[in-house]
Amino acid sequence: MELGISTFAELTPDPKTGKTLSPAQRMKNLMEEIQLSDQIGLDVYAIGEHHRPDFVVSSPATVLAAAAVTTKNIKLSSAVTVLGSEDPVRVFQQFAHVDLLSEGRAEIMAGRGSFIESFPLFGQDLNDYDVIFAEKLDLLLQLNKSEQISWRGKYRPSIANRGVYPRPFQSEIPVWLAVGGTPQSVIRAAEKGLPLALAIIGGSPDRFTYFTDLYRQTWAKAGRNHEDIQIAVHSHGFIGTDSQQAADDFYGPYSFVMTQLGKERGWPPMNRGQFGAMRSKEGSLVLGDPQEVIDKILMQQEMMGLTRYLLHLSVGTMPHDKLMKAIELYGDVVAPAVRKALGK
Repeated sequence: MELGISTFAELTPDPKTGKTLSPAQRMKNLMEEIQLSDQIGLDVYAIGEHHRPDFVVSSPATVLAAAAVTTKNIKLSSAVTVLGSEDPVRVFQQFAHVDLLSEGRAEIMAGRGSFIESFPLFGQDLNDYDVIFAEKLDLLLQLNKSEQISWRGKYRPSIANRGVYPRPFQSEIPVWLAVGGTPQSVIRAAEKGLPLALAIIGGSPDRFTYFTDLYRQTWAKAGRNHEDIQIAVHSHGFIGTDSQQAADDFYGPYSFVMTQLGKERGWPPMNRGQFGAMRSKEGSLVLGDPQEVIDKILMQQEMMGLTRYLLHLSVGTMPHDKLMKAIELYGDVVAPAVRKALGK
């Protein structure tokens, strides 16, 4: 199982000081986080796309291209590329650049996105949310397979036997389909033979076995080889040397972000009781000392048959030194223990 990190590169106020980092400083910190992840042997670093003031990255490919020239081994992915409001031709070209710069380490995680700001920004109709995504996904997959393409769709101008350049370093850029919990999206991934990435941001992880079971069933019905299945989970969390201290460090930034999002989406404010339940063995947060994190990752792997796990660091603004320490613990303690356990 591959082990990695996902981030939205948050740009939220520090709950203790009320201060917010400059975008330039957050970007500098992000580069250091990716470089450290590479140096300590993590497998994947994935960056989300947002068009809001509380996240600094609107163009994952741009940031990943910068990281490509300062890293050696780590795979570099979006998490996610909001494909419905993007032009698939430009997405393919941008990630082809990342792939060339990294000599074959680029990936695209395509999704519909959990935020809607990009749709009015780029003139897309939210009423066509799903059909736009489906059409653009088909175009992206065709671009990935063929240098010359002829294509006709409803939501993007047609392409008449044109070449799309540059071509990537790899024969094809790996494309994962990110799913938040919609059965039809899971079925779509399996029918198209795409790796599945599940976001677990609430509830008990065991309820997501429905989606991994559905994926495997659909995969088999499509006549695909079981050995080719790839399933990833991304979940919120943090690692510290002391369990309680890790929880205390994480709670302030996490509760701030989740409470702010709750105001937009009708959720109740985050409280300590809810946080404690999410931190429990059955909860969604992968949070605590290294052994707690090891146990939770292994539990989810056994439960869902994962081939990749992404720890989302972090949800709200954490002090940079503590985030770097969490990455160190992940690479130096958690990852070797997980790999050893799975190698038995």
